[in-house]
Amino acid sequence: MSLDLFHYLALTLGQKAPIAAICVGFCCGLLGCFVVVRRVALVGDAISHAVFPGVVAGFIWSPDRNPWMIFLCALVAGLFGVVVVRAIVSSTRLKSDAALGIVLASFFAFGVFWNSTQQLAGVKGYLFGDLTTIADGDLWMMTGATAAVTTLIFIFLRPFRVLSFDEGFAIGLGYPVRFLNALFFGLLAFAVVVAMQAVGVILVSAMLITPAATAYLLTDRIQKMMGLSVLIGVFAAVGGWWISGLDNRLQTGPVITLLASFIFALIYLFAPRHGVLAKFLRHAGRKSRVHRENTLKSIYRILEGEGFKVAGVGVEQLAEVRKLSIEDVLKDGKDLVDNDEATWEEGKTAIYLTSPGWRRATEIVRNHRLWELYLTDQADYAADHVHDDAEKIEHVLGADTVRKLERDLNFPEFDPHGKPIPSLEATLTMEKTIGKQEGTGY
Repeated sequence: MSLDLFHYLALTLGQKAPIAAICVGFCCGLLGCFVVVRRVALVGDAISHAVFPGVVAGFIWSPDRNPWMIFLCALVAGLFGVVVVRAIVSSTRLKSDAALGIVLASFFAFGVFWNSTQQLAGVKGYLFGDLTTIADGDLWMMTGATAAVTTLIFIFLRPFRVLSFDEGFAIGLGYPVRFLNALFFGLLAFAVVVAMQAVGVILVSAMLITPAATAYLLTDRIQKMMGLSVLIGVFAAVGGWWISGLDNRLQTGPVITLLASFIFALIYLFAPRHGVLAKFLRHAGRKSRVHRENTLKSIYRILEGEGFKVAGVGVEQLAEVRKLSIEDVLKDGKDLVDNDEATWEEGKTAIYLTSPGWRRATEIVRNHRLWELYLTDQADYAADHVHDDAEKIEHVLGADTVRKLERDLNFPEFDPHGKPIPSLEATLTMEKTIGKQEGTGY
């Protein structure tokens, strides 16, 4: 009955290959999250190459190509590779990356050498993957292994999460870290063996890393990352199989890997938070804001130098203070007006701060002078060495930090150079005055 159901599912989906592709995408996508978070991507690559001697052994010891024998031999070889890596690290001065490189190269070279002496037919398919050759036994093995990996991951999800982010904290909580590490690397070997028929032992690490790395750019929560990684892995595996079926010259493994890499490239460029474009736009926006705030600060200082007796600041005067051309100052003034922080005098010969503009200008000046005083009083900086540091920090100090600085400095009135620090009360008073005279200056 179960066999009939299995054949029915295979028939419904067109053939066995898409089911195998789903298994690969699901298993690798799920486990790959922990590979990426734990930063052990090279371990997956080493295991994927270490299993190849096991594949050769499975072909030699099972002339009828029993998938379970091949699976078992490959799994034993992969686990043995992990043991060798740990033995090298624990008994020598070598770090894990060097040990992984040695195991990766030597195990794979031995598998290629062993296969060349035997001239075994069919082993090459495990190098680059071929979903079109999936047999019933292979599919049973892949679905069973995927189910086992998935079940164990969800059973041990909480300790795996803790172990992935802080092994010392996991030890403090009393988790059996050695057992969990052994289980994790065992599951990793399972995932490699599941995926090797689809993408081959050479490219299997890509299916472990790329979908999870893509999901990592989209979220900071491990559960959501796991879901996204599975979706991306399944889409890449099934989509790669379908694309490779359009042309007999295309091999399944490389196409699946390239599709997963293409998805990563899209997310890398356009992810809403961690994408290159989003970071560029945030940087450009932050740069524009800092430039605008420096203009506000210059206007405040001009008004302060004249005792706040004038209503506005002349464009030529601002250009002289800012050491900019008239055209650049007009552009800066336009940014302030567009941001509702200033208004123009008729003819654009002078600029007036609005209530929001005045508030932000005094905040920047207060941040700057408070930080200068903090560095001189609390950090023993020389008074003539604090300006540049304050120029940077004034734009990022939050309101809570400013209040704490004021309390720690006992609500000072003057900075190290004797200039008055704008108080919140004076700022609010002036802001109300400006609000009443909006559009006509002070």
